[in-house]
Amino acid sequence: MIFRIKFIFASFIILLFVSILYSHPGKVIKDFSSAGKYPTGLTFDGRNLWLADYHDDNIYMINPEDGEIIRSIPSPGFWPMGLAWDGKNLWNADAAQKKIFKIDPDDGTILFTIDTPTGSPDGLTWDGATLWITDHREKKIMQIDLNDGTAVKTLTAPAKSAQGLTFDGNYLWCSDRLTDEIYAVDPDNGEVIIILKSPGKYPRGLAWDGEYLWNVDYQDDCIYQLVHHDDESFVLSDTRKARIILTHEAKVFGQGMLKSLNTYLAIPENLNQQKIESIKFEPDQFRETVDRWDQKLAVFNFTDKPGESISTARMIVEADISEIQYFIFPDQCETLKDIPKDILKKYTADGSKYKLKDSLIQKLAKEIVGDEKNPYWIARMIFDYVRNHLEYKLEGGWNVAPVVLERGTGSCSEYTISFIALSRAAGLPARYVGAIVVRGDDASMDDVFHRWPEVYLPNYGWIPIDPQGGDKELAADRARNIGRLGNRFLITTQGGGDSEYLGWYYNYNQEYQTDPQVQVFFETFAEWEPLESDNRVQDEE
Repeated sequence: MIFRIKFIFASFIILLFVSILYSHPGKVIKDFSSAGKYPTGLTFDGRNLWLADYHDDNIYMINPEDGEIIRSIPSPGFWPMGLAWDGKNLWNADAAQKKIFKIDPDDGTILFTIDTPTGSPDGLTWDGATLWITDHREKKIMQIDLNDGTAVKTLTAPAKSAQGLTFDGNYLWCSDRLTDEIYAVDPDNGEVIIILKSPGKYPRGLAWDGEYLWNVDYQDDCIYQLVHHDDESFVLSDTRKARIILTHEAKVFGQGMLKSLNTYLAIPENLNQQKIESIKFEPDQFRETVDRWDQKLAVFNFTDKPGESISTARMIVEADISEIQYFIFPDQCETLKDIPKDILKKYTADGSKYKLKDSLIQKLAKEIVGDEKNPYWIARMIFDYVRNHLEYKLEGGWNVAPVVLERGTGSCSEYTISFIALSRAAGLPARYVGAIVVRGDDASMDDVFHRWPEVYLPNYGWIPIDPQGGDKELAADRARNIGRLGNRFLITTQGGGDSEYLGWYYNYNQEYQTDPQVQVFFETFAEWEPLESDNRVQDEE
């Protein structure tokens, strides 16, 4: 019996160690009940947590090990909200009096008072020199002048209802109760760097203890300890099990023959967010090949097809496709010099649609990037330029990057080509991926498809970044198109430019020869079918 208890305990320790070892930002380490039922502000004093409760009008000192209340002091006002610690004293923003109080943590004595720069103060934090505050109604984050409480800098909040606030030495972290998310915000420009799902449904106060984030949730009255960063650079969620059927048809019209047709279907591979369970091809007479970008393709050859005939090539894929969220900290990015030489050479090369030597591309790349050396921020600057200067519009055809950028409109492919051209001109490796997309319902048809860029960030690898999808008003919504993909995409194609088989196309392509006065109409579409795990069609082989 003693051996069994020891074995169970040892197994628990191993599982706990593995859980911590394979953690990711936002993962809950532990949780305990909050001191009161109406928690608001949260901060850390180097040893203990402090929690404000607007109903009790108290500020509680809490042991972060077990959640035990060590002691409490009365709040300086009657609606205590955000809390901050400056290394010696507490600061508390009060929503009723619209004031910020500096407090002696020993007995609650008010040492200093200033007016808030906003009408609905909420989160509060200390950045080492001064205070920052959120306003959930005005959707703002403000840096405060401690002389008189005025705002010396104002950022637009990342989403619709900014609540808690803390500072980790590099980034502001802001919780939002409507999106149930926590954001890492660059204090220089207000852009969202990291998006975490909040552990509860009403995230309020945030605190930083030098290693972990802490969040108190107003709905479940719980305080959570969260992973700030770890070796795991992404997390998967919402896995979709689906069968995807890509059909390519060539319909012949005329009195002569379709003498020869090569149909190319891009073969999807296992990626971080997609697991290929099976692939079948119809007809089964085909060959596989690889293009210059290492893209695998199935090649079907049809010969001597008369008028009124249809030649069909089909790929049937069963896959598990997950939402993926990468966690990319700019300060953890290595330099351009740290990028593997083969990747740097291959994915900064020119292409017929990039026109890297064009004066406009050269000029824009220099103006956009300036003296920036960090690969992450180079990508973000180009992302912002493309999304701000292009309007989504189908003009017909895929024009070269200089034409698209000068014209100011483009399709998803033209957004992609323009982004890649500017990135490569700035020395940042970039490529594109092409995908088949769920259109609305789980069972749906796609004949439009989608393409977006990826950039190579040293220490992280290839990261998706979609400037067309990132043309949004809120910083959080822009950030969702950097390092994140939903579970709506089966990626088939990874290419750097002109392919000897696909050309500038993705998913599929064709080459053919006909007799005179023969026309060939091509139709390509994909169908999605949801699968349950117990009715998956197994490969007959």
